[in-house]
Amino acid sequence: METVKTINHPWPYFSRHELACRCGCGQCVMQPAFMERLITLREACNFPLPVTSGYRCANHPAEKHKTHQGTHQLGEAVDIRCRGQQALQVIQQALVLGFTGVGIQQKGSSRFIHLDASTATVYRPRPFIWSY
Repeated sequence: METVKTINHPWPYFSRHELACRCGCGQCVMQPAFMERLITLREACNFPLPVTSGYRCANHPAEKHKTHQGTHQLGEAVDIRCRGQQALQVIQQALVLGFTGVGIQQKGSSRFIHLDASTATVYRPRPFIWSY
């Protein structure tokens, strides 16, 4: 699996700032194939897909307690802020485009859709959908 560490990344629609780890380290290690799929999703939806969580390093609070690398730490996941009709459209298009993990949080003030393109493992069955 090829991993690219980016400083000036080549991906339209998504800033390095929104993709970078938010623990304070600022690392941004996203998989190129995942990003290409995310760009295709953005173009299919034809509206912004604000990333609330992208890459997470091993020291990120959400990753520290895990016994196996999460999809964010692998650079194969994002959380997209969306709700209602846009959330439905994101999910529909993501499934068509082959995203394999879909997490849905549509309650309260922090509404988002988690998307990943991870392959199945013993610890991470795919395809898979869940709610938070």
